Amino acid sequence: MSELGWLSRSALLVGDDGIDKLQKTHVLVVGLGGVGSFAAEFICRSGVGEMTIVDGDVVDPSNRNRQLPALATNHGVSKAAIMAERLLAINPHLKLHVISEFLTPQKCREILEVRFDYVMDCIDSITPKVTLLSTAYQSGQRVVSSMGAGGKFDPSKLRVTDLLETYQCRFAEYVRKRVKRLGVQAGIKAVFSLEEVKLDSLIMTDGSNFKRSAYGTISYLPAAFGGMCASVVIRDLLDIPIALQVRPQRIQKKKSKRSKSKRSTLESQDL
Repeated sequence: MSELGWLSRSALLVGDDGIDKLQKTHVLVVGLGGVGSFAAEFICRSGVGEMTIVDGDVVDPSNRNRQLPALATNHGVSKAAIMAERLLAINPHLKLHVISEFLTPQKCREILEVRFDYVMDCIDSITPKVTLLSTAYQSGQRVVSSMGAGGKFDPSKLRVTDLLETYQCRFAEYVRKRVKRLGVQAGIKAVFSLEEVKLDSLIMTDGSNFKRSAYGTISYLPAAFGGMCASVVIRDLLDIPIALQVRPQRIQKKKSKRSKSKRSTLESQDL
């Protein structure tokens, strides 16, 4: 079997030209939690030839219900290191760059000095997420961003639209407001859910790693978000049209009247 023989089933769908195109692309995945770990694996299995993965976190026991790298045998181990080993086991010829650091503004600028074919934002905390989105936008890079997967059950409610046209997602609402203040306009694709959040699943955290709170999660939903994000990347790279969700006319963009204490619950989503 040839070096690319493992992609023979994919070639039946996208053609040899499609495989060749994916082999020549470089995709950045930032955040390797429940959404990002699956998204990274789907990108790798699609035949993308070069990847950069970024995550400074280590496996925690609470990650095992939804995150691909999390096992009972590797608590405390770097998620980026685990995913690197896994991705190279899938495709030993993958050109892989691993950054085992949290995303500071300076690190974000350094990373995005590289011109990627696509940037995948799978970050679960507002501040680094907004930093990545605004920096990538200003540098003219193509981006897909995952919105809130916490407190939800139904994968059939997932949709894709422009970030500024998202609705019925409180996490997306807060992201929208922050990035607009930084000059972001239309052009960032977002994966979001129309499902109402189960508010009683919220817990407050110690505020470490920019996270003040987290919602409960179910095993499959972050993975579904990761799959949807990966599908956006692959379809865009192959010039396959993507139907974007249209904001209903009855839903108006309104200024938030939530109190500061309520806003703090939007500071993170457990992706």
